[in-house]
Amino acid sequence: MRVFHELLGPLELPDRFGRIVSLAPNLTDALYALGLGDRLVGRSAFCHRPAQVLSLPVVASYTKTRLDLLRSLKPDLVLLSTGVQREQALRLKEEGFPVYAVPLPTSPYGILENLSTLGHLLDVEEKALELAHQLALRYARLKGRLSATVYFEMDLGGPITVGRGSYIAQALLHLGLRPIFLDAPQAYFAPDLEEVKRRRPDLFLYEPKPWGKNPLEKARALAQERGWDFPVAATDGDELAHYGPMFFAFLEKAAQRAEEALAKA
Repeated sequence: MRVFHELLGPLELPDRFGRIVSLAPNLTDALYALGLGDRLVGRSAFCHRPAQVLSLPVVASYTKTRLDLLRSLKPDLVLLSTGVQREQALRLKEEGFPVYAVPLPTSPYGILENLSTLGHLLDVEEKALELAHQLALRYARLKGRLSATVYFEMDLGGPITVGRGSYIAQALLHLGLRPIFLDAPQAYFAPDLEEVKRRRPDLFLYEPKPWGKNPLEKARALAQERGWDFPVAATDGDELAHYGPMFFAFLEKAAQRAEEALAKA
């Protein structure tokens, strides 16, 4: 298969991929959603859904790869995302691996576009298009479900929020939750917590690291520590920050929790 990739240039890839290594959780999610999970032979340290993927060898972090282990797996395809994995994708191509990097989406529709791209690449185009269609319908049903301002924060080793150009901000807007930093010309950045207090959002929506316990209690403790008195909701961790097909189910759950928190205010 001959493919031209905007980042990687001309690629010569096998016509069929029987052994796939995924170095991004969103792509691991997509492979299982497309019924191709049995082709996975390696994963990144951050690929932890679904549970059966945990039995696969850990080949890489987001930015570093265990090259000897990757070679031993003899992959037909190594999948990454762009963004922070851009340089890693270029390095792996230089090392001779069959690499393909899927774009970082700037809206939830980009998640659907990536599904279509994978469907074409992996010869499951009809299945990918049907899945994208069903997810688009689910997303459409969430339009305007709420009407409030929101401060969204995810724990990435410190507080990170969203501004213009992020798929998370676009998804929150779609729900009717207007991010308070939508005027910031950055997709992701460390917020000024005092500025959050001054802007007084209707809701604090918190996303902890995965595997954390009692996320809502953690969010409430953070709000109290910072002197915030607005309603609080929380995801279960690594959900809205996850841009695979599971994102839409996670968004539905976040919308329900936001509704409950606002109703109690």
